[in-house]
Amino acid sequence: MALACLVQAFSQTTNTAALPVPMTKPGWMERHESMNAKAKQGNIGLIYIGDSIVQRYEAAGNPVWDQYYAPRNALNLGISGDRTQHVIWRLEHGNLEGISPKLAIVMIGQNNGGHNNAREIAEGVTEVVKRIRIKLPDTKILLLGIFQRREKPTPERAVLAEANKDIAKLADFSSIHYMDINPVFVQPDGTIPASLMPDFEHPSELGYQRWAEAIESKVAELMGDKPISWRR
Repeated sequence: MALACLVQAFSQTTNTAALPVPMTKPGWMERHESMNAKAKQGNIGLIYIGDSIVQRYEAAGNPVWDQYYAPRNALNLGISGDRTQHVIWRLEHGNLEGISPKLAIVMIGQNNGGHNNAREIAEGVTEVVKRIRIKLPDTKILLLGIFQRREKPTPERAVLAEANKDIAKLADFSSIHYMDINPVFVQPDGTIPASLMPDFEHPSELGYQRWAEAIESKVAELMGDKPISWRR
């Protein structure tokens, strides 16, 4: 289902995942404003939108970021704890102002697990994508399936998996592309190895490497550049 159709299908519902609000925890607004300041510096070729999983590309994932995304003048738009509603608010309050990146990579919705049902989470992700398309009409979007968490299968995982089925329908194979790379982390028996996610939620350096490798061919295609190979 195309973006417009999915938005219309959700238009009669209201839920917390789709209503833009700022986060109130200490340091959140400061990071938001620092990202706006970086955006104003211009020359942004790629943006990475998400929560702590994306933000930690600045920590455990930093070597991977330096190799795959820094050369593409990427801007990290991840904030720890964010749910879809917080990202929607950020996109309306400066994160996308004055930039024209070739690509936006989006991975958001995991923190809505336990607070919203699958349909509500999908609506929240849809609103995120909708705002990117409105504010950056020439930017391609690579939407990633929401990452699973916890060492073993849980009811929350089932909710996130169901939400992924809905957001996959946003892909139009032109401006919006979708990839679910959960098989990188979730093993055939349903477990997540600590080597890839030490806390069974946030990737290790190896986890970030596997993540970047899994999407690199698509990233290069959408960026119009050459694929980058991992090198130590």
